[in-house]
Amino acid sequence: MAREFLLPDIGEGLTEAEIVRWLVPVGGRVEADQPVVEVETDKAVVEIPSPYAGTVLRHGGAEGETIRVGSVLVVIGEEGEVEASAPAAPEPEPTHAAPPIVGSLSEEAEVLSPAGQTAAGQGATAVKALPIVRKLARDMGIDLGQVSGTGPEGRITRDDVLAAAPTTTETREPAEEPLPQPETAGSPAPVSGEDERRPLSRLRRTIASNMAKSWAEIPHVTTFDEVDATRLVEIRSALGARHEVKLPMEALVIKAVVPALEAFPEFNATLDGDDLIVHGSYHIGIAVDTPDGLLVAVIRDTGPRAVLDIASEVRRLGDGARDRSLAPDELTGQTFTVSNIGAVGGGQGTPIVPYGTTAILSVGRAQEKVVVSNGDLAIAPVMPLSLSYDHRVIDGAQGRRFMALVIENLEEPALFLAG
Repeated sequence: MAREFLLPDIGEGLTEAEIVRWLVPVGGRVEADQPVVEVETDKAVVEIPSPYAGTVLRHGGAEGETIRVGSVLVVIGEEGEVEASAPAAPEPEPTHAAPPIVGSLSEEAEVLSPAGQTAAGQGATAVKALPIVRKLARDMGIDLGQVSGTGPEGRITRDDVLAAAPTTTETREPAEEPLPQPETAGSPAPVSGEDERRPLSRLRRTIASNMAKSWAEIPHVTTFDEVDATRLVEIRSALGARHEVKLPMEALVIKAVVPALEAFPEFNATLDGDDLIVHGSYHIGIAVDTPDGLLVAVIRDTGPRAVLDIASEVRRLGDGARDRSLAPDELTGQTFTVSNIGAVGGGQGTPIVPYGTTAILSVGRAQEKVVVSNGDLAIAPVMPLSLSYDHRVIDGAQGRRFMALVIENLEEPALFLAG
């Protein structure tokens, strides 16, 4: 008996998802709990397992198509079975239909094979590439089998696909011999390139929507400061040497921030209408720069965690965010956010408060500067800080007190590591 599997809500408030890649073709055998399709939600690329065992009778959408939650994702039945309510076959296209998509406009181009016709163990699994990279290659008509990967273990990256795209001169027919032009004074005017319209990716659309909503609804205030990071750098180096691990700066900053969140709970809260929901746990979001855009991964319950445990989570979530392999619940639910723009060479900035929270701390790159220490001049690593907060909830004086406590902790890590 044919059974329909509807697209479930796999994240908070998910309404739709884009089909990235079918893992089992129509007519293929699937076991219960076996991944049958990869879909991209607003932030994550996830595999969805089949709840039934049997033969795939119909896909609920083509690769690249967006379907809504509650719509038919896949129909599974017995081998040779015909779906009773299968949609009627489309009318044949007229003979003057548009030509098929090809990988190049040269005379030696080959027609791309339709999706889902690769044999098991071939095609999609013959090359190493993330689903989002495979989609980009399909959109650009590029055969990943002909692309050399420069990523880890030969994985094909977004840049590899873009580099493999045919250039403008390769896709045009040879021009006729130009007519001689009269000589004019000065250099000829440069030829302007053609404008290109690029549709935003699903992730970029989500980022744009969230940023616009935060900026439109939250009255931002940003306070700036600097911290003498001498002791922080020493402690980071000592812990790394003792435990033979590179300690992410985010781990120490998070441990320094938690006591400040305990002292000033309005910074660990959500404004809901006329009520302020003060959260009892500290779920710290960390901003991760990925090839596809900024993602915020969430470290749960940081209060009681040791700094090495937090450091391990920072590394794991960072790798998962860049690979787009994190689950939806690992990308939502932060109560406060730390953004280490120093990792990409940044200094001070004006970070935007993530919607649903009241504050975000941005940490810049420490640079050596002249400081006054015990009445004498000295050279020390100075780290810039930028704290943005919701002025509806937090006043300027409270923002300064919060920042002062964070600075005190960062300048003497023993104050928070002893807790």
